[in-house]
Amino acid sequence: MLIGIGLLAGVITAVSPCILPVLPIVLTAGAGEGSARRPFMVIGGLVASFTVFTLAAGSILSALGLPQDFLRNLAIAMLFVVAGSLLSKRFAFALERPLAFMTRRRGGHPSSGFVLGLSLGLVFVPCAGPVLATITILAAKSQVSVETVVLTLAYGVGFGVPMLLIALGGKQVSQRLRATGPAFRRGSGVVLALSAVGILFNVPQTLQTHLGGYSSALQSHVEDTKLARTHLAKLRGGGNAFAATTTTSGSTLPVLGRAPAFTGIDSWLNTPAERPLTLRQLRGKVVLVDFWTYSCINCIRTLPHLRAWYAAYHRAGLEIVGVHTPEFAFEHVRGNVEHATHDLHVTWPVALDNDYKTWDAYSNEYWPAEYLVDRTGRVRRTHFGEGEYGDTERAIRSLLAANGATVPGARHIADATPTALVTPETYVGYARIDSSRYRGSPLRPRQIHSYSLAPRLPRDALSLGGRWTIGDQRAVAGRGARLRLHFHAHDVYLVLGGTGRVRVSVDGHPTRTVAVNGDRLYTLFSSRTVRDGLLDLRFDRGVNAYAFTFG
Repeated sequence: MLIGIGLLAGVITAVSPCILPVLPIVLTAGAGEGSARRPFMVIGGLVASFTVFTLAAGSILSALGLPQDFLRNLAIAMLFVVAGSLLSKRFAFALERPLAFMTRRRGGHPSSGFVLGLSLGLVFVPCAGPVLATITILAAKSQVSVETVVLTLAYGVGFGVPMLLIALGGKQVSQRLRATGPAFRRGSGVVLALSAVGILFNVPQTLQTHLGGYSSALQSHVEDTKLARTHLAKLRGGGNAFAATTTTSGSTLPVLGRAPAFTGIDSWLNTPAERPLTLRQLRGKVVLVDFWTYSCINCIRTLPHLRAWYAAYHRAGLEIVGVHTPEFAFEHVRGNVEHATHDLHVTWPVALDNDYKTWDAYSNEYWPAEYLVDRTGRVRRTHFGEGEYGDTERAIRSLLAANGATVPGARHIADATPTALVTPETYVGYARIDSSRYRGSPLRPRQIHSYSLAPRLPRDALSLGGRWTIGDQRAVAGRGARLRLHFHAHDVYLVLGGTGRVRVSVDGHPTRTVAVNGDRLYTLFSSRTVRDGLLDLRFDRGVNAYAFTFG
């Protein structure tokens, strides 16, 4: 089943916009001098290189102490060198002279096509989908099994077959063009150089943005089906880490299982000399593992309780470890997280889990999520989302008392969890937008498009006006960009990014202008009581809108 899914996913990659910058190189590669086997050697090198380096490049580079983009940059440089040798015979001769002892075979030999294919495998950037994501995660975790290798090969063969057909077609065309002599050679060099420039400046991503999301639609019918998700999750070793039957041991708190270690952490904040922290080092303490991200309003509302517990119980043996697993791309940046932890008065250790490795180790699915670990390293309580602060504090006190510690009095912090029925969290990016609550012009993902506001909005619905580029996670404002939302809440927040202004009106009355100067959560509206209103936002060009939350 995985082989079939991998093959079809590869074919989808071969017809996606992301492949376009590589196609000219495939055409010129198949058009090169040599036997009829050359196109097969080129594509064979591409598939082999992609398979090997997708699964092992990270380990190889880490072992050699090289940056993660070293091989890609080296391959791009090689493409420029090959292009230069096609454009200038003098440069080609100068290049060949120091390497003459290696030239046992003519450049047109099919083996040279295999070498070019190996280079292409290092710069080939297919459009990511569930299959490629699974392969990448397993490779990053060094969990490469036989099944993973077979899936990667199947994926490679899936995109390799259509590209082989293109290379064979290019060879047929080249036989007619080769009569032009030097002009054909120089033209091939120009094509190769332009393609290398496109790869260098990430043209595949731009093409995917502007040429539409048809490949995503195809992926949804192959890679994102329930059957595919089930098999890919099994390959990843998915499953709730704390789903086993619970038992009790010496208290009313159940034993939910052994707490996984902090794995794959990029870096640490708020530790001595920013050194890594392990659960083994924390044995003998009660540990609250808090999964959060700094732009999540639900996470922010838990912080007063975490600050109070840390202040009251840290000396009695409580440690809090904030595992910052980003939801949006800007939350991967260490400087942004440092700034946010300072502004939010987060003084306990924070682990930057940019690759979701600790998130996966806990089989976590929520922001915020709390895992309370006892002094022997066992998870004794979990809670997902806001609320139940009293129950969590009682569990902390119970585990501290079981350690024989003198426990201070309980903290009494007002619970800011919304109890009224308010507008649910609302995403603006295409990947998570709720289509049942969107009104107005049809969404055109990953391309610049003009939208018209809906004349009427039911409660909790939103609509777009003016020009927008709707990406997977965010919407980027263009000329005359507007957004309307019929909300029901005390407070309205929006995660914004970029630089510019957002002018806010409620029920037709201007209320404030928000100056956007970084990627974070901004308050748009605040009221003492729950309010039902029509929010109208006007955006400067280039401002990014991610997600609304409500209080």
